[in-house]
Amino acid sequence: MSAAKQAEADSGIVREPKKAALSAWVGSALEYYDFALYSQAAALVFPVVFFPTGDPTVGIISSLATYAVGYVARPVGAVLLGAWGDRRGRKNVLILAMLLMGFSTLLVGLLPTYAQVGVLAPILLVILRLVQGFAVAGELGGAGAMVVEHSPDARRGFFTSFTLQGTQIGSILATGVMLPLAAVLSEEDFAAWGWRIPFLLSAVVIIAGYLIRRGVHETPVFSAESAVEVRRRFPVVELLRSYPWVMIRCILMTFTNVIGMATLVFGVSYATQEGYGIGFSTSDFLWVTLVANLTAALTIPIFGGLSDRFGRRGFMVAGGLGGGLLTVAYLWAVEQRSLVLVFVFVVIVQSIFFQMWNATFATFFQEQFPARIRVTGFAVSQNIGLMLAAFFPSLFTAIAPPGTENVPLTIGAVTFAICAVSALATLLTRETRGRSLEELEGPAR
Repeated sequence: MSAAKQAEADSGIVREPKKAALSAWVGSALEYYDFALYSQAAALVFPVVFFPTGDPTVGIISSLATYAVGYVARPVGAVLLGAWGDRRGRKNVLILAMLLMGFSTLLVGLLPTYAQVGVLAPILLVILRLVQGFAVAGELGGAGAMVVEHSPDARRGFFTSFTLQGTQIGSILATGVMLPLAAVLSEEDFAAWGWRIPFLLSAVVIIAGYLIRRGVHETPVFSAESAVEVRRRFPVVELLRSYPWVMIRCILMTFTNVIGMATLVFGVSYATQEGYGIGFSTSDFLWVTLVANLTAALTIPIFGGLSDRFGRRGFMVAGGLGGGLLTVAYLWAVEQRSLVLVFVFVVIVQSIFFQMWNATFATFFQEQFPARIRVTGFAVSQNIGLMLAAFFPSLFTAIAPPGTENVPLTIGAVTFAICAVSALATLLTRETRGRSLEELEGPAR
């Protein structure tokens, strides 16, 4: 009998794929609600509340800079929380990440304003944003490891995909709570107290997340590792020494997120900024983003399940290349000022092709690393990749500023080229479908 199965038999621990998937889904939804909520507030109210300068542009830039700070903290969180999850357990790190995120978001809702305490207010805001970024870095790595290690070998892709669906639901909830308040309340009331309500609701995150995650058993794989092995190294040291090329390939694969950067970040600027002359309103593209997220939430478990039948790599390559190529069509629809075509292509590009990759990558990445460094390997790879990918919208603006001719072809070509690099990294990585986690514990490649 294998070590993992012997540990299950000895301890009485059983696999709980449905319970683990539910915990991951709810936890990811609540954590990404918190993380996405900040981006809404950074655009809507923080420039006035925390950065009241004589120049509105300076206030907006300062506010959005605090949003970016969250991404700076993510690699640090990936290393430290990854180590926590690999040494102390998947359940342990998920509860810790949930509490850090919940309390930091709750405290944002209780912060004094610039008018009350001066420069201390934005300083405290930045500190809490750093904690948010630190916490979210451990969420997907820990949740993915928990579900992968609880799931039967033939259904790991399906169950793990619910972790990604949870992140989509969290973003939808943040939009659904913040924007109606901004619409119903007067600008004065919203700035005075209304914006605090969604942040204070994070008290629910703390309570619900703890109760849900407390009830899930530690994974049999981690229990087996704890029983037979003493961890001599800090996990990131082993990752860099023994699995550097696996990590680099995962970072490159993460660049497939360029599809979302081109469509839902740069694409929004291209459609709405006066300099480009397209003329869509901000509310138009709020609906475009909302529809993209809602339809993606529906397609994620479908592609996760299909990856169990047909393999991970095929979906990741096809989704990346197809989404990258059709970015041209999406931006062309924006250029044609056809909102109907924009909706059609955002669903095709973002909710179908990109989700072929997005629904599959978490399982695929987790399967590349041995159990003793699984959380760290995933978290470090994903968060370094996302931190670098966050610069893509700035790259797009630099190569296609207002006044540039044929923006769709220019941005589409760059997006496809980046996706091609990610696809090549995927093809150079071993297929994992249908193999047990024990079989995948082999030497680094």
